[in-house]
Amino acid sequence: MIVSGRGVTAVLGPTNTGKTHYAIERMVAHETGIIGLPLRLLAREVYTRLVERVGQHNVALITGEEKITPHMARFSVCTVEAMPRETRASFVAIDEVQLAGDLERGHIFTDRVLHLRGRDETLLLGAGTMKPILEQMLPGIHVIERPRLSQLFYSGSKKITRLPQRTAIVAFSADEVYAIAELIRRQRGGAAVVLGALSPRTRNAQVALYQEGDVEYLVATDAIGMGLNLDVDHVAFAQDRKFDGFQFRNLNPAELAQIAGRAGRHLRDGTFGVTGRVDPFDEELVERIETHQFDPVKVLQWRTTRFDYSSLQSLRLSLEAVPPIGGLTRALPAVDQQALEHLSRYPDIRELATTPQRVEKLWEACALPDYRRITPAQHADLISTLYADLVRRGTVNEDFMADQVRRADRTDGEIDTLSARIAQIRTWTYVSNRPGWLADPTHWQEKTREIEDRLSDALHERLTKRFVDRRTSVLMKRLRENAMLEAEISVNGDVFVEGHHVGQLAGFRFTLVSGTEGPDAKAVQAAAQKALALEFEARAARLHAAGNGDLALGSDGTVRWLGDPVARLAASDHIMRPRVILLSDEQLTGNARDHVAARIERFVNHHIATVLKPLDDLSRAEDLQGLAKGLAFQLVENLGVLFRRDVADDVKSLDQDGRASMRKHGIRFGAYHIFMPALLKPAPAELITLLWALKNDGLDKPGYGDLIPVLAAGRTSVVTDPSYERTFYKLAGFRFLGKRAVRIDILERLADLIRPLLQWKPGTPRPDGAYDGRRFTATTAMLSILGATPDDMEEILKGLGYRADSVTAEEAAAFLAAQAPADAGAAAPADTAGEQDAEADEAQADAAEETAGEAPAAEAPASETPVEEAPAAETAEAPAASEAAAPEAAGEGTEPVEVKPVLLWRPGSRHDNQRQGGHRHGGERPERGERRGGDRNRGQQAGERGERREGGRGRPDQNRGNRDGKPQGGNRPDRNEQRGERNDRGGKPQQAKFEARPPRKEKPIDPDSPFAKLAALKEQLKK
Repeated sequence: MIVSGRGVTAVLGPTNTGKTHYAIERMVAHETGIIGLPLRLLAREVYTRLVERVGQHNVALITGEEKITPHMARFSVCTVEAMPRETRASFVAIDEVQLAGDLERGHIFTDRVLHLRGRDETLLLGAGTMKPILEQMLPGIHVIERPRLSQLFYSGSKKITRLPQRTAIVAFSADEVYAIAELIRRQRGGAAVVLGALSPRTRNAQVALYQEGDVEYLVATDAIGMGLNLDVDHVAFAQDRKFDGFQFRNLNPAELAQIAGRAGRHLRDGTFGVTGRVDPFDEELVERIETHQFDPVKVLQWRTTRFDYSSLQSLRLSLEAVPPIGGLTRALPAVDQQALEHLSRYPDIRELATTPQRVEKLWEACALPDYRRITPAQHADLISTLYADLVRRGTVNEDFMADQVRRADRTDGEIDTLSARIAQIRTWTYVSNRPGWLADPTHWQEKTREIEDRLSDALHERLTKRFVDRRTSVLMKRLRENAMLEAEISVNGDVFVEGHHVGQLAGFRFTLVSGTEGPDAKAVQAAAQKALALEFEARAARLHAAGNGDLALGSDGTVRWLGDPVARLAASDHIMRPRVILLSDEQLTGNARDHVAARIERFVNHHIATVLKPLDDLSRAEDLQGLAKGLAFQLVENLGVLFRRDVADDVKSLDQDGRASMRKHGIRFGAYHIFMPALLKPAPAELITLLWALKNDGLDKPGYGDLIPVLAAGRTSVVTDPSYERTFYKLAGFRFLGKRAVRIDILERLADLIRPLLQWKPGTPRPDGAYDGRRFTATTAMLSILGATPDDMEEILKGLGYRADSVTAEEAAAFLAAQAPADAGAAAPADTAGEQDAEADEAQADAAEETAGEAPAAEAPASETPVEEAPAAETAEAPAASEAAAPEAAGEGTEPVEVKPVLLWRPGSRHDNQRQGGHRHGGERPERGERRGGDRNRGQQAGERGERREGGRGRPDQNRGNRDGKPQGGNRPDRNEQRGERNDRGGKPQQAKFEARPPRKEKPIDPDSPFAKLAALKEQLKK
């Protein structure tokens, strides 16, 4: 191959050297001419300029999917792919010839550079990096180097929101372009969008938005680097990597300079820089871009133009030809060659492509561009359909084409949908412009162009609607004109500037709407503040005079006035007196601010005092003295609930007058807790949880506020969540017991049910669930009040510290049968417990608690409310006798049903962990150590066994000094009476021993005291 550069002129130089303008001037000086451009967008721009110079009838526009060909047109504007391989035109120009080194399209440019010539003049336009290779490939070529008309400077890295006006932001993917445009819209009012995939109509409409000043920013791909003449002062790179058709790679310095060179037009200097996540350019790169010093292009991409159509295989082999001369390299397979490779494997295609004419037609069909960016296999399927029609019918099936065109002819949908339809219609526009492919090409050219224009208009509308805020654009124009902006505030707090809604006033805080947060928004906000100054004073006066009904405290600690947040609570030294922090702008100052703060503090204090009245009254109580006052202080600090074990010593030391004074304030001394029942309601619990969370930074802890709905629903127990902060259970009125949490007051009712079962004496009527006076079984009533299953009951009792002895149903039945002689008609203690006076119940609990520290279930006070028997007996664990009778109920021939063992629950002891395997029931004589462990700790709440080791504070049978049976000094009669109802180590009643002890002489019993009532009640029971 011999090529020559005679008659060829290369005009080389950086951007903004006027190369394209020079080519247009040279072309119109000739009788005829052709100019080839790299992009359809640029071809449209040059076509428009030529039409302005010589008239529309003299200029043709030929691209892959668009043809405007006036009769006898003198000049043709084409994309390089659409340029003919031979021409008789007087003038030929090829722009951006450095693309001959591009991996994807380079072979097209190389072919035109080497072979296409004008009769009189040929111009090659491009970067200075092409000079060595052109001089090598085209001997005799004349090279003209043109300097840049303006200077280009590097301005460093800036945030997108701080970029100057008239900036083009460059990215290399549609998703990134859209994301940046969305950010610009929110911050600066809007941006125009330019993508290579846009139709010329859409692109021109978007550029018009930018050029006319409706928006100050342009977000584009590298399409703007190919000669688009825009009024750009600064170019910012939001990405410096792109996909070149084969791989993701960094842009080289020459490519960066090509894009950066769009900044500055004619004699006006421009700047370039980076933004977003792009690292700042190093000094060497900056210097090369500013001085236009780049590595020369060393090789050009090349692909043969001598195709062998004799057979399909011959065509494929001809495409593998190597370059005949140095300086050329074989191009990677392009889209058409990839399609051919796929189609050559289709059996039906091989059957059709049997002659040179058909093979050539196949290669022509493979040139269909992949506008839709689908997979090569899908693209090959479409080409296969078109090729089959061309061979069998002579033209493309117009019914098939009509169906495809009809699918694209819809203007509904969003940006991506419309872009996909435009890509689809561009495919059929290309088909309609291929000579000989359609029976009526004119009809389809008009049809597809009309649909493309309609879709382009719809896409421009969607782009503008999404990426341009017309309101902010108008305001920005007025600001640039230094106009005074007028502002007003509506009744509902909307703030308007120049009739446009710019923000919202909620309480005493003004918030700009999205789209007005950038530097220019300062002027907009200043205009709004003029109206806000007087409004703040008026609102402060209204809030100061507002009633408590207008204010509300939320679960997040926010105080709202008529629905708007005006303050939030924060921790202070006193948990019941949180600190108030105003939520207001700087415009609320002076007396107005003081009045607002004082009013909100009064509301918060009143709200806490009302919702937590029992706790607030207790914190102010003046009738409490000594230990009672100390316990009250602890109760307030712990927001109404104390674990009894934590204050066991104080409670034991509290005299009856102190107890009575505390009961007057609604405090209940329960078996497990010291608490205030009035606070176990949703509203107090929610406020208590908030106050604790403020004090302990708990608003963001897991579980905050999640237990209040459970309490409001009336649930008595709930499955625990291990991820929750455990304290939230206590604050909501629940006791955390491992896998389940139970409401505090319900646990006290459970203690009421367990106590008579552990007080029962063999030989008397046995209440349901009693076993041997030391152990018990779970009953239906227990499950009913807990809302639990037998398995849940087991977890709850274990959590309370009870321990279970397991016996078989037969053993339990046999043991209970031995206790049967009791009078079944007599009332059980559980029946009478519910009828006792509430004050007497608490007195009994206190006496038991004084005897054994924190009272176990056996010595807990009776329930204030009688326990109702639950009818759902099937949910409870069957009593031992029922379980023992189950095997007998099974008929003969039926497989025996596996009977679960009976669990006998007892208060835990310190020696539980030392016991060996095996179980015992009430009919066996326990080992000595076992007896000691059981008897000594029978009065202890499980899990709290070490609280009463000090001498003189335990029960007599717990101390070595009482082994001789002598009573300890200082014990009151009711305490001895209770002890007398328990068994000694030998299993015999101790009642006579303790009844023989005389009552205390130091203090006579008040006939109105709860002890006198309790003694009278017991006398009645004995009768």
